[in-house]
Amino acid sequence: MTDRATQLEQSSIGRMLFVFALPAIIATSATSVYNFIDRIFISHAVGMLGLAGMTIALPVMNLATAFGTLVGAGAAALTSIRLGERENDKATLILGNALLLNIIISIAFTIIVLLFLDPILLMFGANEVTLPYARSFLQIILAGNLFTHILFGLNSIMRASGYPFKAMFSILITVACNLILAPIFIFAFKWGMRGAASATVISQFVGMCWVLAHFSRSKSRIHFQKKFIRIHLRTALAIFAIGLSPFIIHVCASLINIFINRQLEQYGNFAIATYGIIAILQSLVVTMVLGLTHGMQPIVGFNYGARHIDRVMKTYRLTLLWATIICATFFLTIECFPQQIAHIFTVDSQIISAVISALRISCAALLVVGFQIVTSTFFQAINKAVVSIFLSLLRQLIFLLPFLWFLPRLFSINGVWWSMPAADFCAAAVTAVVMAFATRKLMRQSYPSQIETPTTSIY
Repeated sequence: MTDRATQLEQSSIGRMLFVFALPAIIATSATSVYNFIDRIFISHAVGMLGLAGMTIALPVMNLATAFGTLVGAGAAALTSIRLGERENDKATLILGNALLLNIIISIAFTIIVLLFLDPILLMFGANEVTLPYARSFLQIILAGNLFTHILFGLNSIMRASGYPFKAMFSILITVACNLILAPIFIFAFKWGMRGAASATVISQFVGMCWVLAHFSRSKSRIHFQKKFIRIHLRTALAIFAIGLSPFIIHVCASLINIFINRQLEQYGNFAIATYGIIAILQSLVVTMVLGLTHGMQPIVGFNYGARHIDRVMKTYRLTLLWATIICATFFLTIECFPQQIAHIFTVDSQIISAVISALRISCAALLVVGFQIVTSTFFQAINKAVVSIFLSLLRQLIFLLPFLWFLPRLFSINGVWWSMPAADFCAAAVTAVVMAFATRKLMRQSYPSQIETPTTSIY
């Protein structure tokens, strides 16, 4: 059997994308699914105030994810490139740096946020009613932040180093544990918010142990070696440079969540709970597309490092096709069955009516969301950090924030929901222009003769 490097260079793009993307999609989607189920449990066991509390906690969790992604995504992309260049020692050094950086950053983040948790939550949209729910949930989630960072950070490197199915299994272990523990803690033990958080932390600890065990084995393609477990400044800066784009995405997502929570606060806690339902449904779409891009990343990174630009572009086009299919499927489901979706969370007719209207409006541009995410990740995978960062800022900061400020003044609460598709369409238009120029430049640099007659196959 050919080794993974040979497969990345020579095997069918369609086959390799399936091999890498399917486990990544399953893994990322599984995480969203158990978050989805957690919110169903909380909405029925605690009520809409519990769901509102989880929604208010979301910006803090996004910030924690941002710092984890800064290391994990950057290290994964860089690992793929170094392996493509046949620099295994440098890839191992990246692993050692990623481990230490995850430990340092996660502990620092946890200490700082726990010290100022109540003021942070009040600033993020909590009030005297929802604060206790958000606080009790986050105190436990933050206590397990170290497990989360190591699990997801090193799992990205596991996938990038040629173990996509093993990386998928890491997440499935976590999800299975969570789905077993959450109903026991929430309903049987009656722990409510703390039960949901405890189930998550314990499950992620189990997943972290699995990932650490993989990298402790000398048979793994890259594994822990004492001489490489040290902070190497140039490597750390390279990790941060590539990871800066997804970091900014998550930071902006946190800022947007804060802004939306503050905008919705004037309409009551039920409006924040409604947004919580919308946010988790949208995250299902986004995480599936992100899983697809996780599968794209090692193929693009390896072949870019090996200078096989034709395979790089074929991988991008095929990833974009499947991302569009995923988004179209969710769009049709949401537009056709909004009442059934809303009824999963509540039987309150007022909230169901609000969710139906908000879902249909906020998800109107789902068809172009995949294009934006795939293209931004593509530039990250080929080490074009500045372009990736710019595209990451487009939707969340450059377009969405101004729309969120302006449109609610014209259309009240519906203005909040209309801001989302408006930003998606504008960001997709600019991204299309950037990608057109970048594609032409890539093809001109590597294959001048293909400018006039580019390949049209996506397989």
